[in-house]
Amino acid sequence: MASIDIQNVKKAYGPVQVLHDVDLRIKDGEFVVLVGPSGCGKSTLLRMIAGLEDVTGGEIRIAGKRVNELHPKDRDIAMVFQSYALYPHMNVAGNMSYSLKLRKTAKEKIASAVSGAASKLGLDPLLERRPKALSGGQRQRVAMGRAIVRQPKAFLFDEPLSNLDARLREQMRAEIKKLHGDLKATSIYVTHDQIEAMTLADRIVAMHGGVVQQVGSPLELYDRPANLFVAGFIGSPGMNFLDATYADGSVRLKDGTIVPLAAPLSLANGTKVTLGIRPEHVVVADQSGMGADVELVEPTGFGIILHLSLHGLPFKIFTLDREALTAGPKVSVSFPAQYLHVFDADGNRAR
Repeated sequence: MASIDIQNVKKAYGPVQVLHDVDLRIKDGEFVVLVGPSGCGKSTLLRMIAGLEDVTGGEIRIAGKRVNELHPKDRDIAMVFQSYALYPHMNVAGNMSYSLKLRKTAKEKIASAVSGAASKLGLDPLLERRPKALSGGQRQRVAMGRAIVRQPKAFLFDEPLSNLDARLREQMRAEIKKLHGDLKATSIYVTHDQIEAMTLADRIVAMHGGVVQQVGSPLELYDRPANLFVAGFIGSPGMNFLDATYADGSVRLKDGTIVPLAAPLSLANGTKVTLGIRPEHVVVADQSGMGADVELVEPTGFGIILHLSLHGLPFKIFTLDREALTAGPKVSVSFPAQYLHVFDADGNRAR
């Protein structure tokens, strides 16, 4: 395995800049997830690491070696795509062993590599089947097995679970995480699904508009989002936001309600801010709280999502209390100070 260093990397298509000065160091054996909405540049960055896209500026190093000008086959990486890209005329064993045969690897080594990968992925009974006789999840396991047998320096995953249904995605997430635990392989995984990012990653790289917004562990991004984009993107349901004004360790909402903060901030009194709180941290209070109109009650089985209108804005509560199913037309809410997030006028986390 190997570390991957991305230094001041840029990508442009003519006058259109799609990646801006990306700096990232991925440690040997680390599982890093690039997450963000469509068009944020995450797949472009992955393809640049793989050598499928040219680097406009900056440098990419794999195991300390500059690879900007190297052909993809010379970078010693393996890629798993959203489309399985299996050869339909080959059986599972043939698909998994094809790259090794091209390298003229000894038959005994090929057999050992295929057997080992098939065992890890539960493909032993399927080795003689062709892709058309496999389910979507089985095909994706074959695609991963084809990558594993090469024993590359790094694995690159480009939204590999997007074509699977929800239950199968959940199963495959667990298999990928277990596989990484077994192989300890350097891995970069691209997804737009923040649940996949939270459950799989050692570190998450949140991207938006071709810019890295924050890098950290899943809980770092959840507990201390660096800006409004990360705060709204990470977490489901997404964070609630309210306009406010900072004053003496509290914020004043537009209806005049004073909301105390856990600690004072280095902001001038009167500064316009955005107050954020996650739906799971909102407390349904007694009548002393802020009044909100109930617009929709959405049971999910595990919990209940209350869709409210607070100060004329959409606002959500996630609660495990099933009494919420019978919530009236109005509820009162309060915000525990330790769960509040404050963002300045530029959308950055206030310190």
